[in-house]
Amino acid sequence: MDIITVDTIAAIATPPGNGGVGIIRVSGSDVTKIAQQIINRPLKARFALFTTFSDQDGSIIDSGITLYFPAPASYTGEDVLELQAHGGSIILDILLKRVLSLGARIARPGEFTERAFLNNKIDLAQAEAVADLIESSTEQSARSAQKSLQGLFSRQINEMVDQLTELRAYVEAAIDFVDEEIDFLSDGMVESKIENIANQIQTILNTAYQGRLLRDGYTIVLAGKPNAGKSSLLNALAGHDAAIVTDIAGTTRDVLREKIQIDGMPLHIIDTAGLRESDNPVEKEGIRRAHEEIKKADEILLLIDVKDPEHQSIVASFSSDAHITKIYNKIDLLGVDPEISHSTQGTQIYLSLRTGQGMELLKQHLKESAGFKGNNENVFIARRRHIEALQKSLNFVQSALMQLKNSKAGELVAEDLKLAQQGLTEITGEFSSDDLLGKIFSSFCIGK
Repeated sequence: MDIITVDTIAAIATPPGNGGVGIIRVSGSDVTKIAQQIINRPLKARFALFTTFSDQDGSIIDSGITLYFPAPASYTGEDVLELQAHGGSIILDILLKRVLSLGARIARPGEFTERAFLNNKIDLAQAEAVADLIESSTEQSARSAQKSLQGLFSRQINEMVDQLTELRAYVEAAIDFVDEEIDFLSDGMVESKIENIANQIQTILNTAYQGRLLRDGYTIVLAGKPNAGKSSLLNALAGHDAAIVTDIAGTTRDVLREKIQIDGMPLHIIDTAGLRESDNPVEKEGIRRAHEEIKKADEILLLIDVKDPEHQSIVASFSSDAHITKIYNKIDLLGVDPEISHSTQGTQIYLSLRTGQGMELLKQHLKESAGFKGNNENVFIARRRHIEALQKSLNFVQSALMQLKNSKAGELVAEDLKLAQQGLTEITGEFSSDDLLGKIFSSFCIGK
């Protein structure tokens, strides 16, 4: 994309609040003019220049470091200026107003990274990885986001696109020049290549599932009757007293949320009100909210008191397609050992939240249930849209293989390969709508 942006944007690139250093980032055609007015010294490319920052009347706003990155060797591909001042919010506001008075405008959310994408400094998957790196909640998700930012994901996608391009050229040439006697429908070479491409896309898709899990986490809802141990389980998983635990039934009236990690896997744990019939309007609202969270959960941990003779009634209240793991709590009262079992009715775990027996069984189950494979050097960060695009491309490749084997329809094979290629290029942004770009970059912070 040969897009040249002429206006100049500016924003505070450091988080709100007070700190040792605060940064104003400026990008665009007026960077050198703005710098001359503020620092009144010649700029030197990629050189840390200590200087003062002047206001319009010549008074000194602050002193700090100026960094200048001339186009195209900059983050955005345009002239970029960074003014590193002291990190007080008032100082940064004054300095930003000075920059804006000299012709810059406030940047939109993600506009610096958007310009980097539009000026071919990074592709769309790398641009998304910038935001994912900033928002990482675990060390492994940060490392995976960095791999995407460095182009690991994009290189794999581009390799698939190249293979599809080469195969499409061969197939379409055979269709257009039938007198050349290229019988790709029966020579076996095309079939073998399509199968190989399908296998490679499936491998990338499997890795992308891991990347999405690292980015978005796994949502678990704790459900069950009052006093079954939901809040105790939340505290045990969180490692601190996130919820009030008492012997009084119905302590939890609202939804409680905690973000934790197990061996690098991010989890969103949601504690809910005890499920029972109630005339109390506050408790009824809590139960209604519990059911809303249950509908959205990746997995439901249904807490059951092992000594409750009527526990089957709560089990029967859930739909058959709900992803439920039954947690039988308080085994210490029966003097039995912790245990995990699997059956056609799902998974059952027997544990004691009072003594901690069986917690390791639960944690291992959660990792296996989410499909988390632990540390993997080749995992890149991924989003839902990446997985949808990969799955769509895989479907078209598999359709092309079916057309080749069953229908011997060369034109349909070529069309499916074309659509598979387009699906992959949606990931890197080579084939993307303006609406998609707007949605992606609007979720970034202002200074990025």
